Amino acid sequence: MPPVAVSPVSPPSPTLDNTSKLTKAGTAAILEKTVSNGLQVADLDASKLTITRNLNPKHVPAPNSAEVWSQNCTTDHMLTARWTEKAGWEAPEIRPYGPLSIMPTASVLHYATECFEGMKAYRGVDGKVRLFRADRNAKRFLQSAARISLPSFPPEEFVKLLKKFVGVEAAKWIAEPESFIYIRPTMIATAPALGVQRPKEALMYIIMVMFPSLDDPSCKPPSVPTPLNAAFSAGTQPESKHVAASKGMRLLASRHDMIRAWPGGFGNAKVGANYGPSLVAQGEARARGYDQILWLFGNECFVTEAGGSNFFVLWENKQTGRRELITAPLGDGVILEGVTRASVLELVRSGAVGGGDVDVIERKFTMHELIDAQTEGRLIEAFGAGTAFFIAPVQDIHFRGTDLVLPLGQEGQDGADADGASFALAVKKALKDVMYGRREHEWGIVVEEEKEDAYE
Repeated sequence: MPPVAVSPVSPPSPTLDNTSKLTKAGTAAILEKTVSNGLQVADLDASKLTITRNLNPKHVPAPNSAEVWSQNCTTDHMLTARWTEKAGWEAPEIRPYGPLSIMPTASVLHYATECFEGMKAYRGVDGKVRLFRADRNAKRFLQSAARISLPSFPPEEFVKLLKKFVGVEAAKWIAEPESFIYIRPTMIATAPALGVQRPKEALMYIIMVMFPSLDDPSCKPPSVPTPLNAAFSAGTQPESKHVAASKGMRLLASRHDMIRAWPGGFGNAKVGANYGPSLVAQGEARARGYDQILWLFGNECFVTEAGGSNFFVLWENKQTGRRELITAPLGDGVILEGVTRASVLELVRSGAVGGGDVDVIERKFTMHELIDAQTEGRLIEAFGAGTAFFIAPVQDIHFRGTDLVLPLGQEGQDGADADGASFALAVKKALKDVMYGRREHEWGIVVEEEKEDAYE
């Protein structure tokens, strides 16, 4: 049966929808212990890990080089673990990075049975390597896998494997203090048979890729403007007259016929099917001089996410005058439960950022509320939060013929340290202090690493 077209009008609450109930029940069943014919099969087990060294190691490119900006420069190794319905998880292996072998009939190629995570490992100012809240990524990875009927696994075993893999690669690939590397855990269904059915075979793999600092406007590729600067495509002219400022992220609000996710859907799972259909809109945004799409939902124009990042607004409450940090809520399946999102909320609620004078609000809000706040002088700033772009202040939003210019993008503001982004930058500093070891915190998970010469 072909997919049913989704109306932009908000549907009934997913908690009252029978289809949603079936989805939740099915997901819960997958999260239980994996069994086959009534017998328990092998769980993912980090103690069974084997290592096959790469005898032809790669060179490490210079920071901010064309190789790094290609986002195609991987480390020497990858971690893989195979699963079958009959036997469960086989022994995981760290082995030389290289091609995967799957059949043309593999489920992932036809039915989008694929999920992934985005993480980073950081070299601190103290020389130690850290992961940031890896347990949250592991749990979200598990939830995403369950959403598309991929196999369950113990999150704690996944974290053990991740730490071991980072430990093998860190000495060579994250050598300098305050450097990082991007980590991409992935799971795909690999059974060689057509048919819409639960996967019978799967492969989990983890790779590491060198990434530029996308959140740093001063970090530019050799021949292309940084993503946080205005025009991506040579010769294109963005609609907004504020392009010259180029101080923060520029957003193009989605049209009424462009929907990224919907209640009861899978927008809260990090699956490939969320991203491919968004590329047309993303291409349009960049051709017009914007960095990301600001995804809206429904005739009410509810604000959801900015590209692949969670979206935050700091404004003054119209009635009380108190500052509020507002973001879209979880629970209806529309937005991703971001690790950075959760960390921002916890920092502000604890008073670590904002000094306890900012109220945290998780609720639906609309573009019309944003425009009203700007018109009334209550709009303070906005920013995106995610792993790749990290904390990215917003300078302006184009909404169906109207330019909503935030304080960061207004005339007279003279740079990224201006008052128009002070809150976002305080959040960013607090998070970086944990990631790079300037502040000891339970969120920063220290990794035991091997010496580089151990595998040369």
